[in-house]
Amino acid sequence: MNSQDVPFLMKELLLIRHAKSDWDHPGLSDHDRPLNSRGLNDAPRMAAALEQRGVKPDAIISSTAVRAASTATILAEAMKFPRESIIFLPELYLAPPRTILRVIQQLDEAASTVLIFGHNPGMHETVDLLSGDSGADAFPTLAVARFEFPVEYWGQIEPGSGLLVELLIPRNLEGG
Repeated sequence: MNSQDVPFLMKELLLIRHAKSDWDHPGLSDHDRPLNSRGLNDAPRMAAALEQRGVKPDAIISSTAVRAASTATILAEAMKFPRESIIFLPELYLAPPRTILRVIQQLDEAASTVLIFGHNPGMHETVDLLSGDSGADAFPTLAVARFEFPVEYWGQIEPGSGLLVELLIPRNLEGG
């Protein structure tokens, strides 16, 4: 068998911060804050941008917080991913990078492309952790860090092992 017979293996991971949330409900817990109108408008635009880039998720995983879950659901529906297949993990709510990395390393091996929705500062710190240093000064709401990993198994992903292919920010999208 020569090297041309061996399939090139790649995992694609998109770390996504939730869309802009609404602070106008003083009695609401942080976990229960909904998206505001800007967040509701930006999410379908980001889904379209990801589709234009050929992103087809095999799995979508989200924090249980309303703003993250809503963002995940909007993107899933726009990308024709079954809403009922979204996995909601309580440990992603305000998770630190090591928790997010553990979730990544335990992903289902059948999935080649995975979207994970969460919160700052953990998402931004995870982008830096996986890339070795993304160079991104900020990771605003609905920012998407698109990574490629030349690995066969999610469990092989380690700090500094990712290639940050693209960093998408809503204000830089067409129509923004």
